[in-house]
Amino acid sequence: MSKTPVRNEHLQLVTIYEISKILGEPLELPKMLRKILNVFAIYFETRQGTISLVHESGELHLVGASGMSGDEFRKCRECVGDGLPGRIFHTGMPVVIADITKEPQFQHCHGCTGELESQGRRVAYIGVPIKTGREVVGVMGIERVIFDASHRFDEDVNLLKMVANLIGQAVRLHREAGVSEAAPQGSDPHVVAVPRRRERYSLENVVGNSSSMQKVFAEVHQSAPSRSTILLRGESGTGKEVIARSIHFLSPRRDGPFIKVNCAALSETLLESELFGHEKGAFTGAQFERKGRFELANGGTLFLDEIGEISLAFQAKLLRVLQEREFERVGGNRPIKVDVRLITATNRDLERAVAKGDFRSDLYYRINVVSIFMPPLRERREDIPSLVQHFLTRYNSDNDRELDISPEAMHILKNCYWPGNVRELENCIERTATMTRGGVIRETNIPCHFNRCLTQVLHALTTGDSCERPVHSALGTIPVRSAPLERKETAQAPQPAPDLSERDTLLWALEQARGVQAKAARLLNLSPRQFGYALQKHDVRVKKF
Repeated sequence: MSKTPVRNEHLQLVTIYEISKILGEPLELPKMLRKILNVFAIYFETRQGTISLVHESGELHLVGASGMSGDEFRKCRECVGDGLPGRIFHTGMPVVIADITKEPQFQHCHGCTGELESQGRRVAYIGVPIKTGREVVGVMGIERVIFDASHRFDEDVNLLKMVANLIGQAVRLHREAGVSEAAPQGSDPHVVAVPRRRERYSLENVVGNSSSMQKVFAEVHQSAPSRSTILLRGESGTGKEVIARSIHFLSPRRDGPFIKVNCAALSETLLESELFGHEKGAFTGAQFERKGRFELANGGTLFLDEIGEISLAFQAKLLRVLQEREFERVGGNRPIKVDVRLITATNRDLERAVAKGDFRSDLYYRINVVSIFMPPLRERREDIPSLVQHFLTRYNSDNDRELDISPEAMHILKNCYWPGNVRELENCIERTATMTRGGVIRETNIPCHFNRCLTQVLHALTTGDSCERPVHSALGTIPVRSAPLERKETAQAPQPAPDLSERDTLLWALEQARGVQAKAARLLNLSPRQFGYALQKHDVRVKKF
């Protein structure tokens, strides 16, 4: 293939044509990818190009490259997962750097930005994810020499997306066919083996590359096609409703309705009417017949959130519906049969509630057919950068901004404890982005930097770093103010026994302060407001000692 002069408006068409011919050739995958990169080198003046695919371990491996020597290829292969390709893989979003010589965050594995700067050449980096369906299987990136100051990078991104889509299909076909992808001995150093990888799962609108979330995704894919009742368990804000919706759309009932009800938001009477409906005249104000959520969800899925909060009396009514698959409207006597797939969710310890008599054991066995546990965000920290980029991209789209985040700010977010989980992270990103001036969120924009982090009200935090990790002390999860006490006060203040529970620690402080909350708060290094929240959480009523 020789280089021929082509008008700019035809470059993309010619490039796609040349690449389609390469994809039709019976080539080993690494050689095919390298020839694709050579097409860009010929028609688009790319200085270098790389294509990385995912290893079975879940890490990126550099597979094909152009414009590199053998030594440069080996060096780049060692750091590809920590640079921009790794970022693109985890976020699933394209990255454009208009001038790599002026971008301090650009980490080039063999370092040539100084040479480019001395020659006065402007080189841009454009990288896009390679996908098969919704799953990211690799990353393609090029370094392109830019001669026109008004160059439009959106056209480059669109072209690379199209090529990456073709590459993704080729990768899938090679893996399904079981093609041997090992490079022959003594071959070109640019060609490396493309190892087969373990199956990875993805869900629409759910971010999760960590092992714990991959386990959740696998369980969702396994259980979704059945009719079994599913119980989603986990702390508040872990994304149980999003998973419930994914289960519905992966099931045979995807064309039916998805109806959700928050059981904790309604009283027992309102909840009965909401779920079962009512007849005209059933009670004061019932002027019309009304269908309940069970009827509306017929042929689809009904999601009952906070199932652990319903009363014992209503539990008995719900149990009958689950057993008989029929119910009667409030004020009615005609049984109504429904075909509903039930998904429930709770953040309570149902086993303890059953043991205490707060939750019926027979209902527990009915709803706990398939249990899926949602991990808290602090146990899947490797997903935080992807979640931050996801929320930031959505914020930029909704507010017509182009905010980015610095590595230092990302470090703070990755080390927060996040008792509110993904919901708290989303709120933090939106709040921080709204109050950020300029185009980059830096560490000084994070609320922790000004001791305004709402996490302090919910969790014990280390002195100085207001939300970087929880204090492992007798205070447990009682919020601790990040501002240190004065040395004199610290030296004279008594300390609680290390084996006390949270509630007993509060009682100890109140006893030491003879019921004076402000003094008790100082003993625990808390503000009076934080101490008050802790008292409410543990239902401690203050009295004079």
